[in-house]
Amino acid sequence: MSSVRRLSLVTDEVHASMPLRQAGALRVAIATQDMKNLNAHFGSAKRFAVYDVTREEWQLVEAVAFDEVSDESGTHRSEGDDRITPKVEALKGCHLLFCLAIGGPSAAKVISAKIHPIKVPQPQTIQEVLLRTQTMLRKVPPPWLRKVLGQAGVAEKKPCFEDEDLK
Repeated sequence: MSSVRRLSLVTDEVHASMPLRQAGALRVAIATQDMKNLNAHFGSAKRFAVYDVTREEWQLVEAVAFDEVSDESGTHRSEGDDRITPKVEALKGCHLLFCLAIGGPSAAKVISAKIHPIKVPQPQTIQEVLLRTQTMLRKVPPPWLRKVLGQAGVAEKKPCFEDEDLK
């Protein structure tokens, strides 16, 4: 059995298991070993930094830590122990998941939880990941991101010809 620890910023005494998402924000999870860099495979990540990201800003929502993880080859330390399901459950409510790698079965579980996994080829700082996410939000988002934005309820209304005043 894997234990999960959550570190959240709390502003009041009432606190749910995952803080409410900021209006108009995408919730982004980043696989990390050190809370500074995207530098972990999904299965071997000891921590996930969870941020709410808008076009203008980002805010750390929580850090989720795991005591037992798979090694980078995907091998569990003790056979028969499911280390993936607790991670997926802990990240429910996130829209995007950035990691260095993710196996097929793990990706299927993440996608079925309505989280879009994004593999990044090289380690980079969390700030670089968040800046790139903001850039995608500011410009014309790619089709996969437009779909995620629509599912998250944060898609901007497209201008309609009928809405414009013709003079």
